[in-house]
Amino acid sequence: MQPSTIATARRHQSGVSLVESLIVLSIVAVLAGTTVPGFMGALERRQLEGSAAQLETDLQLARSAAVAANRSVRISFGQDATGSCYVVHSGGAGACSCSANAAPVCASGATALRSVGFPATGAVQLQANVAAMLFDADKGTVSPTGTLRLRAGGGQALNVVVNIMGRVRQCTPDVPMIGQRAC
Repeated sequence: MQPSTIATARRHQSGVSLVESLIVLSIVAVLAGTTVPGFMGALERRQLEGSAAQLETDLQLARSAAVAANRSVRISFGQDATGSCYVVHSGGAGACSCSANAAPVCASGATALRSVGFPATGAVQLQANVAAMLFDADKGTVSPTGTLRLRAGGGQALNVVVNIMGRVRQCTPDVPMIGQRAC
């Protein structure tokens, strides 16, 4: 081979052309564009499931705190323009109130055990079909029973259903979710 032919061959083999770079970049952009919405849906679902698990844990906290302290414990729900919330507390009905962005406020003689807020701009919102639930200290029962709906921005929802014995179950009311029973 002549020296000029070898130098020409090396010059053509080294590096990546602009066209090749643009092709690779466009393939990466298409792949990223198709996977990002799936990741956002998965993230939304995880936030929804995490909020439902936390609510279920707090309901069990209320039940066990009532039995352990031998006094009734309530979980009260609130909703306003700032969002929704719940507070686990001792004391009478309406003794404690909560808001999505602030600490719970309790009347004298009442104590807040736990409070969780869901801001209106947040990923998950809470709706309750009851204003409060009372966990009885003697029997560990709850009255009234209730269904608490957690809804994500994308429309997915989970119901947390509390029966009279204080047992909690989760189900999905609308869109089927993998791993969740339908209501």
